[in-house]
Amino acid sequence: MITLYGVYRSRASRPLWLLGECGAAFTHVPVIQAYRLQDDTARDRVLNTASAAFLRVNPQGQIPAMQEDGLILTESLAICLHIARRHGGALGPADAAEQALMEQWALYAATSVETPALEIQYALAAGGDLTPEVRAGIAVSAEKLRRPLARLESHLADHDWLVGDRFTVADIMVAECLRYAQGHPALLAEFPAVNGWLARCQARPAFVAMWEKRSAEPA
Repeated sequence: MITLYGVYRSRASRPLWLLGECGAAFTHVPVIQAYRLQDDTARDRVLNTASAAFLRVNPQGQIPAMQEDGLILTESLAICLHIARRHGGALGPADAAEQALMEQWALYAATSVETPALEIQYALAAGGDLTPEVRAGIAVSAEKLRRPLARLESHLADHDWLVGDRFTVADIMVAECLRYAQGHPALLAEFPAVNGWLARCQARPAFVAMWEKRSAEPA
């Protein structure tokens, strides 16, 4: 059985959404990021990424991590691809070509989308007035996203989903990376097909259930 380590307010949201979609049995161990704990004493009381027990699973001290039948994976998108192949049914690849496409979209999400999208989220989450310097930084990050979003827009102009004309793990991986940029609606409005696809992804019951559990966790 799968054991998944990580709280919902982390990149663990990606495999947790996928597990909700495919209905695979799993054990959830809610490891929290050590930097989110208020003091050193809390680190001794709460299982976290600096806990010795978790470092035996992932010596890098990052979440999510996954164990299954002796296999340990410590990268969220690799975890998603593995779960989809082994447990996902139609959420996973139907053949070698689809597997290659899903791996391509995972790398696209990680290398082209996630970093500038996170930059936007962090800038907006800082709170307070958006100074000219902050606005300029957001504009730079948005410009970094326009080229990959144009590529995604071109694909979605002719397809409802990313692979095989059905919802798959590829949609989960890309949608979860792009979610970080949703605080910049004017940017996404430039790409209506992307915006519509993201709305379809996030309307799925498994995403809604995952988001409710994420929202219930302490910020």
